[in-house]
Formats: sequence, structure tokens, C-alpha cells
Amino acid sequence: MPRLNRVIGGLAAGEHVFASFCAPDPAAAVEFSTTDYDGLVLETEHKPWDVIALRDSLQYLLNRRQIFTAGSLAAPVTPLVRIPANGGEKSQWHAKQALDLGAYGIVWPHVTSVAEAYNAVAACRYPRLPGTPRHEPAGLRGDSPAAAARYWGVSNQEYYARSDVWPLDPDGEILVAVMIEDQRGIENLPDILDQVPGIGLVLPGEGDLSQELGVPRQYDHPRVMESKRRILDVCAERGVAVGHPHVTADNVKQVIEDGYRFLMTAPVRSYPGLDLGRALTGRA
Repeated sequence: MPRLNRVIGGLAAGEHVFASFCAPDPAAAVEFSTTDYDGLVLETEHKPWDVIALRDSLQYLLNRRQIFTAGSLAAPVTPLVRIPANGGEKSQWHAKQALDLGAYGIVWPHVTSVAEAYNAVAACRYPRLPGTPRHEPAGLRGDSPAAAARYWGVSNQEYYARSDVWPLDPDGEILVAVMIEDQRGIENLPDILDQVPGIGLVLPGEGDLSQELGVPRQYDHPRVMESKRRILDVCAERGVAVGHPHVTADNVKQVIEDGYRFLMTAPVRSYPGLDLGRALTGRA
């Protein structure tokens, strides 16, 4: 069976991966379903944790015509979920419910320590006996695969075989992304990546980093840039991909040159008829 998670597929191949984000909303999911994004992060950290809306958004993100013409079970846009819990809260049930609905990965906000990173990976894995290959981080995810297997288009047993975390399991289809959003997280990042296998992506939290540094939302401030550079350097030494959460037409060239590989752009709507009409009628 070919790879089902397009984000992992791109990262594993050394490619740049393009993603966006939105609240769990079926109408937004329909719009994203026909875009050229590789992945979509459904945002529930700063939006309500509405598991029904999340379930419906996952379904509306599927586009039957695209799947049919591609000749693959892989959805054209891979859904990931940023959960509301910070790393220190060890809130495993959010990850469990999102994965049980069919999400292909979890984004964990505010991870600051080895213990929190271990929990993030463990919460996304099923348990296995000690002594078996790739036992650590020991899985904590509860067993209820039916809805996720249906969403992936596979049997329960096929889901078990494919639902481990990547790159700990090279064939795994679950992506664990941790957000580093403060100086403590940056200081501990080398130990996190050295001691916790299974982290497939690191995302700097520019907003919270800038708040802590006293320059809110000034993403290009030297103190913020230096913090992000430290994250890039640590991850580059260990071969872990780094994402950039605020890619625009103005900075994308520099972002790529800096070494970011998971590029998140905000969805932009334009209204050319409205804009031209207001200009022609003197209301611009």
C-alpha cells in the first residue's frame, strides 16, 4: 500500500511541504479540499474543541473525485490537528479523540521538556509489550480504531499496522509535531530530540516566543530571529524538519533559504469584482 500521509511522504523524501490552517469548519474544509496544499492543520488550540465539527471537517476535506482520479486511498490534503492542551498538561485524550476520528497527526503546543515530548509521542502510539522493537516511548493510546480505519479506507488490522509514529516506524503514518514556544523549550530541545524518538516535525511558536521576549508579534525582531535560528540549528544537526507558521509572498524565499521545510501560509480571499466596483463608483 502506498503512503497515505502526504506530509510524511514529502518530509521523508526531503521535499518542502506546504500546509495551511483553519478552525474545524466543514465549509472551510470543502474549500481546502481542492487546493494544492499537502496538509491542513485543523486549529483547536485557540479555537473551540468541537469534536463534532472536527469529525465533519475531516469528512468534508475528502474529495471523492480527486481520490478516484489519483487511484490511491491517500487524501490529497492530509489533515493534522493542533490540540488545545499544552505539553505540560499531558492531556492525552485530545490526541486520542483526534486520532480516533482519522487525523494523520497531532501538533502539540508549548512543549518544553523531555517528559512533555515523551508524553506527546506516547499518546499517539498503541501499547506494546516491553522488549518488542521500537517499544519506547511506550504507547498510551486507547484502542478504538474503527472510525479512523474507515476514514483512512483500510481494515482495522491494516490501520494497526500503519498507525505508528514516523520516523520511529519508517512505515508509520502518524506525524507528531511539537511546538517550541519559549526559551525553556529551546534550551531543552537538544535533549528532547536526542532522548525522544518519534518526533517528526518541530514548529517554532513565533507568537509566544515574541511575547516572552517583550516584542509581541514582531516576528522579524533580532531576538525572535535568533531564537528561531537556534531551533533551526539544533534540528538541522539531527535531521529533523522545522516548520514556519507564517509564510507569505514577501518572506517565502528567505524562509526556504533559512532551511524551513514545512511551510504554512494563511488562506487569503480576494474580491476583485467588489474592489473594482467600489473604485469605479468612488467608494474605494
